[in-house]
Amino acid sequence: MQHTTITSSQDAIALEDKYGAHNYHPLPVVLARGEGVFLWDVEGKRYYDFLSAYSAVNQGHCHPKIINALIEQAQVLTLTSRAFYNNKLGECEKYICDYFGYDKVLLMNSGAEAVETAIKLARKWGYEQKGIAKHEAEIIVVEQNFHGRTTGIISFSTDPDSTRGFGPYMPGYKVIPYNNLEALEEALQNPHVCGFLVEPIQGEAGVVVPDAGYLATAKALCQKNNVLLLADEIQTGLGRTGQLLASCYDGVHPDILILGKALSGGVLPVSAVLAADEVMLCIKPGEHGSTFGGNPLACAVAVAALEVIREEHLSENARMLGEVFRHRMETLRIKYPHLITLVRGKGLLNAVVINPTPDGRTAWDVCVALKENGLLAKPTHGDIIRFAPPLVITEEQLHACCDIIAQTISEF
Repeated sequence: MQHTTITSSQDAIALEDKYGAHNYHPLPVVLARGEGVFLWDVEGKRYYDFLSAYSAVNQGHCHPKIINALIEQAQVLTLTSRAFYNNKLGECEKYICDYFGYDKVLLMNSGAEAVETAIKLARKWGYEQKGIAKHEAEIIVVEQNFHGRTTGIISFSTDPDSTRGFGPYMPGYKVIPYNNLEALEEALQNPHVCGFLVEPIQGEAGVVVPDAGYLATAKALCQKNNVLLLADEIQTGLGRTGQLLASCYDGVHPDILILGKALSGGVLPVSAVLAADEVMLCIKPGEHGSTFGGNPLACAVAVAALEVIREEHLSENARMLGEVFRHRMETLRIKYPHLITLVRGKGLLNAVVINPTPDGRTAWDVCVALKENGLLAKPTHGDIIRFAPPLVITEEQLHACCDIIAQTISEF
């Protein structure tokens, strides 16, 4: 069996095209190395990363502290399964619970697994604690949500790309408009509702920020109706929006908190679901699990990744530099109103809405041009560019990136 060595970007793209599933449409760049805010392609060209692997590398690429934790643990023990105890899981669980202020945590791998776990927890709590009749539990979700790609999760997606050709869909969900408290209050009148699942800021939908106080009022409405608030902070959590969690802006402590992505600094898949005892202990031995969930390697990495966020004040950096970034983008919007129609975001999770040019060029073309000029970003929903650099970025680097964006926009 011959091993293929990649020598050019063209080779790598051709290989993926031939042997890989066509379930992504990547920007035409082949990355071979990363450090901090930078990425290098196969040919050695350097780029600023302004996607952060969808906010999984908040701590920057290959953070030395996280990589050292990975190496040290990898040389000792990587996986035992949960058939046995291991000496890393309890330490990690305590650290995470203390860090976020919860009684219990359940570790999984991918974000989608964490969302599925949260849904199962909410339903089990609904039957055992709230007294909902068997198979009648309902979870309220919102339009334009993005929580993952499993068949269960896409059952309540409103994105045709996520659902087309994958039915039949799972029942038990009520979809309401985002940022609409009247619709939520009405939906909560159903006594079969056990949970309200929501992103504090909608990431994949294009960094849609709700009105101030939306989450706080939603939590109060849920409490009044004995319903759990499930906050999906997989993308918005861990410093990204300028607070440890986006929920902190409204002073909200979700009943079920869902984390992933940057929980490992992008080093390997680690996700977590946090809740109080009365919710978490509804699931008994044998009712839910994962071979890799809570493995010693993941535990060592997750603790290191969380330590970096605190030690390097990444939430504060995101909050401060987010203001700088939006000010620079707003200046661009005023200068080029025919091309940039809107700038929005919180912390270092931001979006710029691009008007197609008269000759038909779109946000995709802007991203390709940005790549040529040394900055990597990706469009979402056709006309929106999400800008989310690693939170370790400095003000000087941020201004350099804003200069690249300004130059690229001027070329359009």
